[in-house]
Amino acid sequence: MIVTGVKTYVIENEPGVRSGGGKSSEKWYVGGKYFLILELSTDEGIVGIGEKLTGSSFSGKMTWKDFKSQIQLIHETVEAFVIGKNPFNIEKIYYDMYAGRHDYRLPSLHFGMVISGIEMALWDIVGKANNQPIYNLLGGKCWDKLRAYAYMPPLPEGKPENAGKIAEQLLREGNSACKFDPFHPITGPPRDIGLSEITYTENIFKSIRSAVGNELEVALGTHGQLTTYSAIRVAKAIEPYQPFWFEEPVSPENIDEMARVAAHTSIPIATGERLATIYQFSELIRKQAAQIIQIDIGQAGGIMVGKKVASIAEASYAVIAPHMYCGPVAAAAALQLATCSPNFMIAEANQGPLHKKIFKDPIVFKDGYIKVPTGPGLGVEFDEKILAKHIVG
Repeated sequence: MIVTGVKTYVIENEPGVRSGGGKSSEKWYVGGKYFLILELSTDEGIVGIGEKLTGSSFSGKMTWKDFKSQIQLIHETVEAFVIGKNPFNIEKIYYDMYAGRHDYRLPSLHFGMVISGIEMALWDIVGKANNQPIYNLLGGKCWDKLRAYAYMPPLPEGKPENAGKIAEQLLREGNSACKFDPFHPITGPPRDIGLSEITYTENIFKSIRSAVGNELEVALGTHGQLTTYSAIRVAKAIEPYQPFWFEEPVSPENIDEMARVAAHTSIPIATGERLATIYQFSELIRKQAAQIIQIDIGQAGGIMVGKKVASIAEASYAVIAPHMYCGPVAAAAALQLATCSPNFMIAEANQGPLHKKIFKDPIVFKDGYIKVPTGPGLGVEFDEKILAKHIVG
């Protein structure tokens, strides 16, 4: 079998609504406003699907035409390194793409996303050719269902004392864990977090613990927007409330500074959604900068990189919690990794309206768990009627 061609198309996402009651509802494009999907065809008629993350999550003004350069990069990479190759030779193809051009080596997240999308499509072909889900080709099932965490919707009137009522609601819906991000904006250079913001966050934890006790795990989600000393102050304030984790407290470029935060708190540090290659993750774990590894299969290099990173983490008694703020195909790839990883802890349950209907057998998040796909390859197949309505380019 050989790869004979590549096809790409852009899907326009549907907005969901995150509601905390009252005036706190807001529209939200889970994974971004657009998804860039690729298909690899073979001479035996098997087609593998992948997803190149678009990076459009926080760019509401983008249109599908803004992805033309990304589309071109996919086609150039496939034509240079994948066409005419045996799709079973995933390791060889990966390293051809990774190191075949002197100046294209990772970490470069856009190129990492291209490699990841192509790699997951190759795995989809291999799984379909063997009539097996990918996790069966990587060691088999460790889990029959995957624990997942929910997002805490906006607080009614923005008041921290209302967090307890939302926590009660999340528990009624079957969740055992959730996450919230109180520090805005989430982009820009590292900044000081003042005492008023710290106290606001502390009061959210206090409200949740008063309402539901220890029944709900609560993670603090940040995006690297804190300075090191601010992150340490935040950790000290919330430590008595036993947070599930403190996510990306400082920017991930400086692993030494993240390790410094980790050394100052008993709260587990979680990070990884913006890292690529086994080399970055190996340094992260070796320097004890994080115990919860949030690898993003759509950025880090694909499923095989994910399996290697999970194994590196396993050797240090660290766990993986795959980052899944992405489109539906990349989410399906993350589930394949989670299912065959003994040190999987929890997944990100981020589903918008389109995620729930674009596949013939949708990925289901219910009662705090995600159902493991059982079909061959990535285990998902597009509903062509739904797909056709959303293709814009």
